Amino acid sequence: MDSIFHEKQEGSLCAQHCLNNLLQGEYFTPVDLSSIAHQLDEEERMRMAEGGMASEEYRTFLQQPSGNMDDSGFFSIQVISNALKVWGLEIILFNSPEYQSLMINPINEKAFICNYKEHWFTIRKLGQQ
Repeated sequence: MDSIFHEKQEGSLCAQHCLNNLLQGEYFTPVDLSSIAHQLDEEERMRMAEGGMASEEYRTFLQQPSGNMDDSGFFSIQVISNALKVWGLEIILFNSPEYQSLMINPINEKAFICNYKEHWFTIRKLGQQ
């Protein structure tokens, strides 16, 4: 590895920086992640509409802000997960039954995406470190 890519934090775009630091390049922009968030919002809206567009649940859902992004630039884990699918990568939640059943040893993993107090960041191996 010739150099280490690190995208410094700007505003609340920690999901973008987390992904780009994970992938070691400028692969995602706020516009890219917003597009994924809007697509997820639309899929959720269509699923809610299946229960009836006149239902109280549907009307309440339409009045709520997006759960996939907010005005500050914060993006949900669903947005991050869908962004990684473009690269054929999958998120497995550390405390999930799937993770436990795979008997994964964290020491052998290449990277982790973490969230602490609404802040996304990456921990990953670079070379042998």
